Amino acid sequence: MNLSDSQTGGSGFDFPRRISAMEAVLTHLREAIERGDYAVGDKLPSEAELCRRLEVSRPVLREALRALQTMGLTASRTGKGTFVISSGPVEDPTFGDYAASDLLEVRRHVEIPVAGYAALRRSAEDLDHLSHLLDRMERETDTTAWVAMDTLFHLAVAQAARNPVFRRVIEEIRDALARQSAFLNELGGRREQSNREHRAIVEALADGSEHDAVEAMTHHLERVETTLTSIVRPATADDRTTVPTEGGQQA
Repeated sequence: MNLSDSQTGGSGFDFPRRISAMEAVLTHLREAIERGDYAVGDKLPSEAELCRRLEVSRPVLREALRALQTMGLTASRTGKGTFVISSGPVEDPTFGDYAASDLLEVRRHVEIPVAGYAALRRSAEDLDHLSHLLDRMERETDTTAWVAMDTLFHLAVAQAARNPVFRRVIEEIRDALARQSAFLNELGGRREQSNREHRAIVEALADGSEHDAVEAMTHHLERVETTLTSIVRPATADDRTTVPTEGGQQA
């Protein structure tokens, strides 16, 4: 079974979304757990064995295994391997020290008003920094580098609000935001959509429109929540149309 080869799905005018090999591996393992092929308490095959069976590289497999843990399906035990701990994903995955629901609640109460303040208080230097950062993000093809800049983007918006407490809050959840961002981009194809949403935020800040900035950030966070929900509670297998590629690009 080679999950790094390209495959197409769908029919009629439903065009498939290009996904990464990691997502293909994750989907395969997740469905095996949900079917009961690996029951709660079972140990998954070794990394070497899974790489051989699925014909993917070890880094790809390890990303998929980390995603399974984030979803609450498995747990890694040092020196012993990866074990199944649930037959279905948790509805509230954890990113670092924080649950997704807690992150979203804080972001709604902090980042939305922060965007409004930033529109009123931003400097020319803030706009130059944000525009330059966004240009780099739109050109970036490496997920890890993009995720790092995504976090910097939200820190820069907080900085533009001219209240150090706001930036400190974002700093506190920075690691969790990065983990969540990587998760959503690998499994939800969020990168291009995020770039468009970030562009709308920057344009609102440049216009000095508090209303538009608040609306743009609200939309951004709503899309984050919607994508996360779709990953944790996906459509049925018949609805999925994918094209796995080890390169990890989204189409």
